[in-house]
Amino acid sequence: MHNYCAYMDSDSVRLDAAAVKVLAHPLRSRLLSALRREGPATATSLARVFDTHTGATSYHLRKLESAGLVVDDGEGQGRRRLWRATSRSHGWDASEFAGDDEAATALNWLMRHYLSQLVTNFEHWLDVEETWPAQWRDATSLDDDVVTVTAGQLRALREEVQAVIERYREAGVGDPQARRVAVHHAAYPRDLQQPS
Repeated sequence: MHNYCAYMDSDSVRLDAAAVKVLAHPLRSRLLSALRREGPATATSLARVFDTHTGATSYHLRKLESAGLVVDDGEGQGRRRLWRATSRSHGWDASEFAGDDEAATALNWLMRHYLSQLVTNFEHWLDVEETWPAQWRDATSLDDDVVTVTAGQLRALREEVQAVIERYREAGVGDPQARRVAVHHAAYPRDLQQPS
């Protein structure tokens, strides 16, 4: 899960320029997502999932470790290291990278990568949607709307939405009817002309 807003909880990390540059890599981003989604894993098991070499996977996990995004959890045996994500999500403010062209380029790539993942994952849901019960199909959504707000009001809106998501984060834990659900929200100007 990727959290792009100012709201940060105890299980979220704020990306600095170095971390953004490390994470802006197709395999590294997918490795982090897999560890967050599926839990701790070895480089060997992750290499099988992503059809790559264990050495390459280990190298990229160490790069993620250098940015504080993953850690060897100490549960592995010998050279068989068990890696886990250090947080559930991450966030940033784009203004934090002003003047760092390399970080800005990395951030742009990363956001486009996340958008591509969203489209792919939602299309996978659409492929199987008809096999799910009507109550689940009726509860899912792809909504859009438009609000007229200032930059400060938009930030407040994002924080409120994140707070609602946080309230429901573990609402269904222990219920056999509950399923993990991806929740995405995006906010961007419809009128691309900058304010004067």
